[in-house]
Amino acid sequence: MGHVIASASVSLDGFIAYPDDTVGHLFDWYDSGDIEVPNQGDLPAFKLTQASADYWRTWTSQLGCLVVGRTLFDITDGWHGTHPLGVPVVVVTHEPPTAWSYPGSENFHFVTDGIEAAVEVARGVAGEKIIGAAAGTIAGQLLTAGLLDRVSMDLVPVVLGTGKRYFGEEPLATVLFGNPLDVVHGDRVTHLLYDIER
Repeated sequence: MGHVIASASVSLDGFIAYPDDTVGHLFDWYDSGDIEVPNQGDLPAFKLTQASADYWRTWTSQLGCLVVGRTLFDITDGWHGTHPLGVPVVVVTHEPPTAWSYPGSENFHFVTDGIEAAVEVARGVAGEKIIGAAAGTIAGQLLTAGLLDRVSMDLVPVVLGTGKRYFGEEPLATVLFGNPLDVVHGDRVTHLLYDIER
């Protein structure tokens, strides 16, 4: 069974976006190199350094499914039916959309009965592969429920000052992480991977 891993670009002060969901300099590293990395769907390719490209390919080659919240789904309009990583998506929502349909939308699964049910659906879709989880509210819910195995952070050298936190806005209990399993230095980013100590 694959790990459940939260992942996102994050500022030095722990934010994954500004309050209005814009990302400022958090995604600068996606255009910091000369190795072209394609996206699925209608988003253009991006260019990474060799170190970041190697890290990215390792991550995406193991990915079987993503779990995201309704806010991210709405911001992206469900990536028009094809997530840039080309994997199925489980959307945690109170109410599924009623008028959303794109080619590929059959790879989107809407779960209305909580984060545990969403992970169960994701496991059925991902099989032995990794389940990626969006940072923010979803990562916080997974952490609180004891369903998160690892945390991946693309640490960007910027202070946003305000915004949406990596683990959401709800108060959390103290959680201890192990030493980094991986540390990769890119350009304008340091990729970090942690195990959660149980």
